[in-house]
Amino acid sequence: MLWIVLGVVLAVAEIFTTTLFLIMFAAGAFAAAGAAALGAPTPVQALVFAAVSALTVLGVRPVIQRHRRSALEAGEQPFGVEAMEGSTALVIEPVDTEHGLVKIDGELWTARPYDATQSFVPGQRVRVIKIRGATALVWQDDVSSGGELPEAGG
Repeated sequence: MLWIVLGVVLAVAEIFTTTLFLIMFAAGAFAAAGAAALGAPTPVQALVFAAVSALTVLGVRPVIQRHRRSALEAGEQPFGVEAMEGSTALVIEPVDTEHGLVKIDGELWTARPYDATQSFVPGQRVRVIKIRGATALVWQDDVSSGGELPEAGG
């Protein structure tokens, strides 16, 4: 029962981290739960947990990481939030370091300035530099300001 609880806790924690690291240990915990169900003694269960966790971290994780490269890095057409980076947004509510709302491709997004010294007023056009969670980090639009954009990787 302990292994199942540990596996579930690790799997739920993975949902919040999205690193694809904790899920490897969750797999080990579920394998140990299987060993426990078959009547294996505690040291064998721990060995199964360690072995399966190590094998998934060393064997599966590198494959997953290769496939997680961004579409831009892979030379493919970006999609989802990655496609929004670099697009133009319209400021709906004032954007500063505490709050803000912009419209990107018809959708409302919370926003913060990419540069904490900047703020934007409703009606202003801004450039989406990065999407972090559910928040767009925005910069003054180069078309309306003539300024230079920072690198999106920062």
